[in-house]
Amino acid sequence: MALNIHSQTFIRACGTAAAGAIATGAIVLAVSALARLSDAGLNVLLGLSAILSGALVFPAILILKLRGMEIDRLNRRLTELANRDPATNAMNATAFAKAVGQYAERRKRIATDNGGVMISALVGSFDDVSRRYGPEWAETVMKSLTAIIQSSVRSGDLVARLSMNELGIFLPGAAAGNALDVAQRIRSRVAASSSSTDGTDLPLSLKLGGTFFDGDAEFNTVRQLASEAAYDATDDETIAISHYR
Repeated sequence: MALNIHSQTFIRACGTAAAGAIATGAIVLAVSALARLSDAGLNVLLGLSAILSGALVFPAILILKLRGMEIDRLNRRLTELANRDPATNAMNATAFAKAVGQYAERRKRIATDNGGVMISALVGSFDDVSRRYGPEWAETVMKSLTAIIQSSVRSGDLVARLSMNELGIFLPGAAAGNALDVAQRIRSRVAASSSSTDGTDLPLSLKLGGTFFDGDAEFNTVRQLASEAAYDATDDETIAISHYR
């Protein structure tokens, strides 16, 4: 889709530019011929040429500028779509890893501690919900859980969908106590909203696990540790968290 958009826009832009160049050349030739055949002053003819050329060239330049702005807008939109999970509108795993890496690099450049907390939110009952209510409802559960998590963290924290039934949360610069606070808010809001459209309780099994680290840490390592902690946690445990050293 990106290639078609760029190709069509480029062709139209080239056509506009070519038409403007041809029209400008025709005006110059016409004015030159008029200068040879008439007694009009040179300055008058040059002024007329400039006015006519500007009347044609300005719209062409304006169109090219507007189309360039449209390409930039489409590029930004395509990049955003490529970095988002379509069901939850959260970051996807690739964008999440990149964002965490960029955070670490920024902290390194200013010689500041780049630690934090990585949390895994694992919906153990995802398949059960899908079988009982349908895959659309299972995706709705993930979307709702994403919204709950996003409302439970700070604006600068990162939330992503890492797999079908797992969400990842990164709390830059946070400690274990912060992770516990976030987990308590998430569980409280999940408990208040875990019901289906007919009023019955959903079989939602939410496990939370995390790891906090100081200084440098390899993204895949801390993510794996958080996922393993969530997998081994119990449903009634607020969060299982470890310290990565």
